Amino acid sequence: MRFTNNQGNGTVVLSIMVAMALRILPWSRDWVLFNPDWILLIVIYWCLTIPDRFNIGSAWIVGILADALTGQLLGQHALTYSVVAYIVVRLHKRIRVFRLPQQIVIILCLLLLSQLLVFWTQNIQGTGHTDWTYWVPSGSGALMWPLVYILLGGSQHRAKID
Repeated sequence: MRFTNNQGNGTVVLSIMVAMALRILPWSRDWVLFNPDWILLIVIYWCLTIPDRFNIGSAWIVGILADALTGQLLGQHALTYSVVAYIVVRLHKRIRVFRLPQQIVIILCLLLLSQLLVFWTQNIQGTGHTDWTYWVPSGSGALMWPLVYILLGGSQHRAKID
């Protein structure tokens, strides 16, 4: 992550810290089912917006931090975030052209891919989930994409990140 100004650096780091806080908040039993991967949504946003400065390596570092934060197998989220970041960085010019409803579908596919990779690594460990509720956070994350896009778009504009 290299930034031309310190204010932009702070905005990216702050957004990741807020996403990590949202990830570990003690949600009620009913709401925990709908808790999306906030960290991955932020990683997708910054890879989409500033792919030359926030890219696969940055996503890998954030993934390692997410693994340590959530107590998951070290490298599980790092792998997932890196794969998703690769796709986003590779296709960022195409994804940016799409309108928000079309981006929601793309984000849903990326979040489902992320869940599939986590599911795969958990099955290798023998701790995989088998019911349909495992996939619900991907749908709720896709529905949260407009909120993330609008909020971070405003902060990106104020911080003058280009």
